[in-house]
Amino acid sequence: MAISPHPTRTKKVPSSGLIWPADTELVGLVFELTPRAASYLYAQYAIGLHAWFLYQIQETDPELSQLLHDSQSEKAFTISGLEGELLPAGKEFQLLGDRIYRWYVTGLSQRVVQWLNQWLQNLPQEIDLRNAPLLIRSWEIAFSPTTYQQLLTAETPLSKNIKLSFVTPTSFRSKGHHFPLPVPENVFHSYLRRWNNFSGMNFDQAEFMTWIDENVIISRHKLESQKVAAGKKGMVTGFTGAVEFAIGRSAGLRPDFVQLFYALGQLAPYCGTGHKTTFGLGQTRSQWLTESLPEVSIQSVLAARIDELTDKFIAHRKRTGGSRAGEIAETWATILARRELGESLLDIAADLEMPYETVKTYVKLARRALKVED
Repeated sequence: MAISPHPTRTKKVPSSGLIWPADTELVGLVFELTPRAASYLYAQYAIGLHAWFLYQIQETDPELSQLLHDSQSEKAFTISGLEGELLPAGKEFQLLGDRIYRWYVTGLSQRVVQWLNQWLQNLPQEIDLRNAPLLIRSWEIAFSPTTYQQLLTAETPLSKNIKLSFVTPTSFRSKGHHFPLPVPENVFHSYLRRWNNFSGMNFDQAEFMTWIDENVIISRHKLESQKVAAGKKGMVTGFTGAVEFAIGRSAGLRPDFVQLFYALGQLAPYCGTGHKTTFGLGQTRSQWLTESLPEVSIQSVLAARIDELTDKFIAHRKRTGGSRAGEIAETWATILARRELGESLLDIAADLEMPYETVKTYVKLARRALKVED
């Protein structure tokens, strides 16, 4: 995973009273973590971070937990993977016992931000990640506490262009597929969805996206693509790197949209870009970062294997007259590929929220299909 420069941080506040103003709607945190000892992480450890974070909410605020669970639209938080020295070691990542790893969490609504304020004052000592407990050394504010109104009314930056860096694979859903390019309409549509969901200041989506299409251009970029396994099932082809967006002269005919354009650029680090931002994808920074990005990771190796197996299982199911070929084939492929990387069936079943016996049966069917294929 790419390592980004440290953001501007504030000194840790004593655990008493409000850490930030009560009306805060957006905040970004970074935690410094160390392993209890040298250990290994499984390829899709981001699922474990996601589950641990939701468990913290469930244990301390069941009402908020239910709200997040019931939400069918945007989630009011993002979490990153671990930033730091993650060394590919066969089928896993190696965590070095003497290293510090960083983990980002953001809140996108006043309700979630209020919960974060209370949670920080009684943090657990460690993150209980499968076979690799991580001690929480400290936390700091990575992205300043603010409100949507403050973003909207901020002064226009001296540099008229918006520079964004995508430090983890970023992708958009388009016609049932992944679209791994930072086309302005996709990028700013991603931010506008979050804005309209949480700000209470809705802008007309169709009008704004037409304005983006006619006025916003990419002035420069430095991008790479990567396919990774992300979330509970399936793969994502995404991009990493940096992009600079500029606006044309006629953009000023809609000053309200110009104002929103800059506000959304400031929103980007809080909300992330694209989809699966609660599983570590789409982590975004408001600066031009040009560090070289890793070309191969355990997640990309896993994704390639899932892809290969999915194609084989689809072909097998079509020959045998199976229905729902794509969906079942991808499920078989995900389970078998993770099993090949050494994960237990119990852990895979828990991550995928499937009965253990079903997962066990799918592995048998998948292996049988491969024998037929061979």
